[in-house]
Amino acid sequence: MAKAEPNVVPLCDVLLVLLIIFMVITPMVQMGIDAKLPEVQAESKGGQDPNVIVLTVKKNDQVEIQRNPLELRVLLEELRRLYAARQDKTIFIRADAKLPFSKVMEVMDICKGAGVETLAIIPEKFEE
Repeated sequence: MAKAEPNVVPLCDVLLVLLIIFMVITPMVQMGIDAKLPEVQAESKGGQDPNVIVLTVKKNDQVEIQRNPLELRVLLEELRRLYAARQDKTIFIRADAKLPFSKVMEVMDICKGAGVETLAIIPEKFEE
């Protein structure tokens, strides 16, 4: 009596082709956001570079530009004044660790509206 057995060779060929296709496609489908990480440099004895503008966001709608306190409602005018004559339109933002991120995004929108082209976030834990 003859037994009927399925031929699995074509099935193995199809599975190997599918495996190769997925191996080729998977590295191309990476999703994410490109981020520039800050470079660590030895701090000079003179302190902070005067050409770098640091914006500190604190609680209760308080902000500081270069350690000068300021109200959030006048931030747009002050940033426009600062960046009117500058070629380098970069700002570094640091925020209180307990501040909601929506407040930081609001400040970032104000900065973009004032003409700032590059926003950088200082990744250090800061609490008042």
